[in-house]
Amino acid sequence: MPQIQSERLIQHFIELVKIDSESRNEKAISETLAEQLGAMGFEVHKQAVDAAISNGHNLYARLPGTLPGQILLSCHMDTVTPGNGIEPVIEDGIIRSKGDTILGGDDKSGIAAIMEAVRCIQEQGLAHQSIELAFTVNEECGLHGSKLFDMSLVQAKTGIVLDSGGPIGTIITTAPGAETMKVTITGKPAHAGLAPETGINALTVAADAISKMKLSRIDEETTANIGTVQGGGATNIVMPTLVMEAEARSLDDDKLAAQVAHMVETFEQAAERHGAQVTIERSREYDAYRLSDDEALVQGIKAAFAANGIDAMTKSTGGGSDANVFNAKGLQTVNLSTGMAKVHTCEEEIAVADLVAISDFLFTYLSR
Repeated sequence: MPQIQSERLIQHFIELVKIDSESRNEKAISETLAEQLGAMGFEVHKQAVDAAISNGHNLYARLPGTLPGQILLSCHMDTVTPGNGIEPVIEDGIIRSKGDTILGGDDKSGIAAIMEAVRCIQEQGLAHQSIELAFTVNEECGLHGSKLFDMSLVQAKTGIVLDSGGPIGTIITTAPGAETMKVTITGKPAHAGLAPETGINALTVAADAISKMKLSRIDEETTANIGTVQGGGATNIVMPTLVMEAEARSLDDDKLAAQVAHMVETFEQAAERHGAQVTIERSREYDAYRLSDDEALVQGIKAAFAANGIDAMTKSTGGGSDANVFNAKGLQTVNLSTGMAKVHTCEEEIAVADLVAISDFLFTYLSR
């Protein structure tokens, strides 16, 4: 069995989560990791991104190996808010924040696990396959770092993102595509008390559309949601404009296209019925991916978990990750659980045993 130095792993994880790195503010964490990886013998390349995306940079790093094969390992460096001034505490084998911030295990648990596994392989003088790293900025606000990641130096044909929850051994082989919509309904203002019939209420138009729209759980593969609604200025004015932000997701690209078309058509028909105008700005956020259990990448991951006494399982998810983007870029990629739980909340936590277990897996996978 691997011999991960759990105390060093925990201390490095705590060191990383204490570095403020909310999305777009990854300069400090990216500089720290670049220096640490360089000290470990990685060839490190800092990839510049637009300042609107981050004040830091994507990191590509490579450590040549002597075993056959090569793999790209990836995590994102940013966290959601509130993620500044994190104070980790360890109680009964569980690492969590003091309670007024997130923990940052999403996704610094993956970073710490990768680096501890490599350190142990090096210290034990073990042969390993060639290791490539992609540490990305601004994943949380739309997978921006991976979308901008320069793949020209990447030699691997397969990748592993470590950015999911669930039991250790969870392999995300299927994830949805997603499309967002910004819907602006333009009606006509009027005095709500003196002449409401001369106006066109944008909210009435929206309500008409939504009442006829398939939303929430569409089927086992497809969801749709209207997440934000903004409009109106005063109670005595017939609402002239309304802006909504919506999304649709599906594991099946054809179903996604059909759901989006349905939502667009329903808004347009409601606007026409009421004499209003509607404009819809659409953006494809990421494409779906689906890998068979028979793929060599999946089989190799399962074998490494099995060698550590873990019965790994493949599953689908309703969320997107950098794995979606890397698959779209031609790198066959899965997403693995690091054991992170209650992410994006101030109750976020990770078990020390899970952090050690995912580090153990990486040790075994890279040195087999």
